[in-house]
Amino acid sequence: MPGLMRAGRRLLYTLPVLWLVVSVVFLLIHLVPGDPIVQMLGEGATAADISGLRHAYGFDAPLSLQYTRYLAGVAHADLGQSLRLRDSVLHLIAQRYPYTLALSVAALAIGLLLAVPAGVWSATHRDRWQDRTTGVVSLVGLSFPNFALGPILILVFSIRLGLLPVSGSGTGLAFLTHLILPAVTLGSGLAALLTRMVRTAMLEELNQDYIRTARAKGLSERTIVYRHALRNAMVPVLTVVGLQFGSLLAGAIVTETIFSLPGIGRLTLSAISNRDYALVQGCILAIGLTYVAVNLLTDIAYTVANPRIRASSEN
Repeated sequence: MPGLMRAGRRLLYTLPVLWLVVSVVFLLIHLVPGDPIVQMLGEGATAADISGLRHAYGFDAPLSLQYTRYLAGVAHADLGQSLRLRDSVLHLIAQRYPYTLALSVAALAIGLLLAVPAGVWSATHRDRWQDRTTGVVSLVGLSFPNFALGPILILVFSIRLGLLPVSGSGTGLAFLTHLILPAVTLGSGLAALLTRMVRTAMLEELNQDYIRTARAKGLSERTIVYRHALRNAMVPVLTVVGLQFGSLLAGAIVTETIFSLPGIGRLTLSAISNRDYALVQGCILAIGLTYVAVNLLTDIAYTVANPRIRASSEN
């Protein structure tokens, strides 16, 4: 019950943040030069056609009234209609969102699967060649941008070796093969960052008194490292994971463009270039809601990873 109350309070705290994000995006997209109606109809459209379509979409109303209407629509799960695609924004996001979510989750899984063993290995071999090698590899991973790594992976594994598809999404099990290269591209930078975080956190935990007590009791080094030290070391790492998930969603825009994945990142980029107001606002709202949900899950993971946090929340 205390955990649920804590999560509920965090949800209430994030509602003003979502409102602020939606409001800023609404104002910025309307301040961008250019008329979406003219862009949609073309330069040869008559003034009557432009005026009629602008009235149909409500763009002739004052900005304050458009803003009020948009918030009222969001409250009723109505995000409006896409100017360019002539479909409801909610339907378009529902079609594209699973691709971006799958890509982000796969990249996060790859980052954790690479970073946790590498960080622990580096910390348990401090100042040895294993530690130095891991440090160099993680530094290269941090310095290598996604837009450079993606084409290299395509060149090697798709064109040269022919092991994986170049682009697209596929269906069914084929989607998993299409997801490998984009997930590795997006997750490599996260893996490099988390490796350094895990190493630092593990070094701090391995110097704690309870670790020395465990060794004095004769526990095996594997039990000490993985059952005791790693569990406590994961708390600050989980904080970074929750924050970095938003970066994965942002990085998905570039990665989806490189690999032609039909995700919400490419949809947002297309909506911005077409001045598709409702679609841009809907995509940003979906990303914001995802970020809020991930932070709530991170809070829950705190209590699972660290008994001290769980005990303090129950008192």
